[in-house]
Amino acid sequence: MPTDDVRLPENAFRELAPGETYAPVVPAASATLEVTLRSIVQGVFWSLIFSAAATYIALKLGQGIESAIPISILAVGFSVMMVKVLQRRASTLLENVNILAIGATSGIVAGGSVFTMPAVYILGLESRSSFWQIFLVPLLGAVLGVFFLAPFRRYFVRDLHGKLPYPEARATTEILVAGSRGGHSAVVLSYSAVVAALFDFIGPSMRGWAENFSTGSIGFLDGFTTKVKAVFTMNTSAAVLGLGYIMGLDYAAIIFAGSMISFFVLVPLFAYLGQWVPGAIAAGAVPLAQMPPQDIFFEYVRPIGIGGIFAAGILSILKMSPVILQATKQAFGEVARLAKGQGASAEAVRTDRALPMSGVLFGILGTGLLVFLYFRLSVLAGDPRATTLAALATLMTLVIAFLFAAVSAWAIAMISITPISGMTLTTLIVTAVVLSALGLSGPGGMLQVLLIGGVVCTALSMSGSLVTQYKIGYWLGATPRRIEIANILGSVVASAATTAVILLMAKVYGFAPGPLHPHPLPAPQPNAMAAVLRGVMGTGGAPWFLYGIGAVFAVASELCGVSGLAFALGMYLPMELNSPLVLGAAIAWLLQRSSPDAALAKARHEKGTLIASGFIAGGALVGVLAALLKFIEDSAHVVLVPDLTRVATLGIGAWLGEWGNWLGLGTFLLLGLAVYWDAHRERAA
Repeated sequence: MPTDDVRLPENAFRELAPGETYAPVVPAASATLEVTLRSIVQGVFWSLIFSAAATYIALKLGQGIESAIPISILAVGFSVMMVKVLQRRASTLLENVNILAIGATSGIVAGGSVFTMPAVYILGLESRSSFWQIFLVPLLGAVLGVFFLAPFRRYFVRDLHGKLPYPEARATTEILVAGSRGGHSAVVLSYSAVVAALFDFIGPSMRGWAENFSTGSIGFLDGFTTKVKAVFTMNTSAAVLGLGYIMGLDYAAIIFAGSMISFFVLVPLFAYLGQWVPGAIAAGAVPLAQMPPQDIFFEYVRPIGIGGIFAAGILSILKMSPVILQATKQAFGEVARLAKGQGASAEAVRTDRALPMSGVLFGILGTGLLVFLYFRLSVLAGDPRATTLAALATLMTLVIAFLFAAVSAWAIAMISITPISGMTLTTLIVTAVVLSALGLSGPGGMLQVLLIGGVVCTALSMSGSLVTQYKIGYWLGATPRRIEIANILGSVVASAATTAVILLMAKVYGFAPGPLHPHPLPAPQPNAMAAVLRGVMGTGGAPWFLYGIGAVFAVASELCGVSGLAFALGMYLPMELNSPLVLGAAIAWLLQRSSPDAALAKARHEKGTLIASGFIAGGALVGVLAALLKFIEDSAHVVLVPDLTRVATLGIGAWLGEWGNWLGLGTFLLLGLAVYWDAHRERAA
């Protein structure tokens, strides 16, 4: 099709009317190039680069990086270079989707592996481990994630069309389409990405203002903060503002409601009860009365959120049971046809052609067998009950990964954030309790639990990313089967790169203080996993009571007709990540109602969507850049990013240190007003 005609259909983001169908950008009958040598080489290259970057950043800063959006921008940029510099053809939309599918595995594998496998070194189990042992964990988990989500593809992308916001998928799709079309949309996307990159770099990176506005830093509220311990916080990132805009007010409000319960009810409640509890409640903790609000949240309230996520996940599985049964029936039906020599049924429409259900079933069974052999021949070799324990460990891995895969996908489709760390902690606790009851303890038991947690964590990370790619492919007209195969291919590359970086960082920096590494990398998630294992397999135990309270919250939310998962996510995630979502969503809501002329209001809202997508893209890019600069600074002992709070000229540094909190709030609100003003200027087509 002509480049100027590349645009998303009018019904791409709304619910379809009865009898209405969605036609993708690239028609099903089109013979557009999709998988080429160009797309494979680019995808593998970006998978290697971003795997290394994501692994280091997660170990250093305790947070992952968004790889899909930067890779989509790089793919579009490469296409432009091919045309203008090398005088070659531009990459097609579907080639860029293939690049994205291979390259985005970097963040998936890094997130799944880095959250768990460095705990091997923290617990002193490295003598029992090796490159291949760590390499196989994310690889097997990623493959399982593909096979477990495949049966839900149509449910998430077709049956729920227009019912879930898909913020990350929508932003990435806007980038790919605008890059192919050029013109006004590309200009809006480009300048909004530059604005967001500058905003997020000057703020958090250069400390031009506080990254998180907090009422705890306001002097006249100090007594309220200290006594009641109710603190409001708000992240001042442009990327989070854009995320809230695309998410919409309904889900943003539910998530923020969960945060209000955590930070304005439960944290103050624990603080109030602390005056009658002089000692510490949890092992290793300080008395409640001495704990600041954020510590109360992480120690006592966040486990309630974990329990809510678990219960909401079970409820989600029950809701999706008809889909599960239908997919299972289809899979066994294809197996029966194959056994009779009739061959598998094939979809006539290219855009609905995925891995056959029989192939998915055999893939799950085959990967499960490999997981069993892996457990049996590595950690459990030599144990007299090795076969039984390996079978049980494999069963727990498959069941937990299957149950949580759809939950992870739902969370990404709803908020673009998946509570992988919470679900992985739950996995570690459940498996540790079961294996301890069977007598498997000590170093061998802890290593086995870590391997299970690593496989599950990567499977959940994969399912969350894959649902985004499915939706992008659905909007644009890509072939689902090629997306699935690309993710499996990319997982091999990303697993090797991630494992190599983990081993290198363990040798050079370490992950826990010791004689050889007095200043190790923080590695917050692996240290948390190690602490859980020491507690559960030791004498600390797990906070089952708090998990139970969270489960009650999730069930009560569902009974009130509110998404239990969204509410539990709000309880689990820090408030600073949830509160700005409401502001972004409110701007979208106002623009949708900014004119009685429906066409004009629609045009304004769509321009706001482009701006929000640019904000997400710019924030993701500057996050990678800031992490890279920080790595160079630490390695070369140089200063590349100035800290504005240390500028002595005219007392600027002291002024920023004193007023940075208010300045952060003010600039963030001005940014929101600028989004509304810019979008409000748009005219109807």
